[in-house]
Amino acid sequence: MTTIDSTKILNAPAPDAIELLLTRRSGSAKAMIGPGPNEAELHRILSAATRVPDHGKLFPWRLVIFEGESRVRFGAVLAASLSESEPGVSPERLETERARFLRAPVVVGVVSRVREGIPIPEWEQILSAGAACQTMLIAAHALGFVANWITEWPAYHPGVKERLGLKSGERIAGFIYIGKPAAPLEERVRPDLDKLITRF
Repeated sequence: MTTIDSTKILNAPAPDAIELLLTRRSGSAKAMIGPGPNEAELHRILSAATRVPDHGKLFPWRLVIFEGESRVRFGAVLAASLSESEPGVSPERLETERARFLRAPVVVGVVSRVREGIPIPEWEQILSAGAACQTMLIAAHALGFVANWITEWPAYHPGVKERLGLKSGERIAGFIYIGKPAAPLEERVRPDLDKLITRF
């Protein structure tokens, strides 16, 4: 259970944080190496992810951690799910899927769980799960790791979702891969801000 530190000053100025945001760069899951975050570091990353905007205090997300041997077990789930939906799948493809979560030392699945029939719009609940994903990327960057927010086919496959125990109203917002970069990151093309802004 997470305890609340009531002595902590909230929304304190953090000038270095803007530089962190302006230099954050996703690191490809295919180019990650270890070590990943240790237990204390991962706890901080996940704690940051749960501080996102959350209309109604619903906590409309949950987190599934894959590390160590659980990545191998989930690889078996992916291979089995794919074999069921594509009976003719090649052995090479199955091997790729078995190794999918071995690309990074730690993967966190973010499950969006929407509650229906309440005053809080479903869209706001979904956005909160997306905010948890993004905050996790930023927190990982702040601790010296790289992270990659990916869905890929497993996030949408009925067999995978069933084997993960997803219930009605739940879907996978993303898998967050966390590790160290195998090589220095390079900048990517960014949008022209002036083309995105209008003033009302």
